[in-house]
Parts: sequence; C-alpha cells; structure tokens
Amino acid sequence: MDLNLIRQDIDALDKELVALLEKRMDLVTRVTAFKKETGKPILDTAREEAVLAKVASRVVNKDFEDTIVNTFADIMKNSRDYQQSKLN
Repeated sequence: MDLNLIRQDIDALDKELVALLEKRMDLVTRVTAFKKETGKPILDTAREEAVLAKVASRVVNKDFEDTIVNTFADIMKNSRDYQQSKLN
C-alpha cells in the first residue's frame, strides 16, 4: 500500500467533487431566484428530510452511512446560508 498513490486518488476524486458541487450550487442559485420570486422560505424541512433519507438509502457500505448523511446535511446547511446571503 502506497500512501502517496492513495492521496493521488483522493485528489482526483476531490477534483470531481468540486466540479459536482459547483454544478449543485448553480442549481441552488436557481432555487434561490425562484424562492425570491415566489416568497417561499429558504428552509423546507420536509424536502431536506426526504433528501437525507434518499441519501441514506443509496449508501452501499452502511459503515459510511452516518458520515455521508452528515456530509449532505452540511452541504444543505451551507446551501441555505448561501441562499440567505443572496436574499438579503
């Protein structure tokens, strides 16, 4: 096992994750515009609970489930913070 090779693989995945997160934030920006136009609140608890349940159901290795679900919860919290900053 070579730690440098593992880290190179992590770096490659991080690059992909950044690109995907940017795409997600582009969509969050569109959601923000919709919420601004319609007066909808930023937080939709039912939607977030559904997303987290869906994420949990997609995790194959259940040893990772809590960590991955928590990561998505953080992503959504940061998305809400971003929305709030754009609506103020």
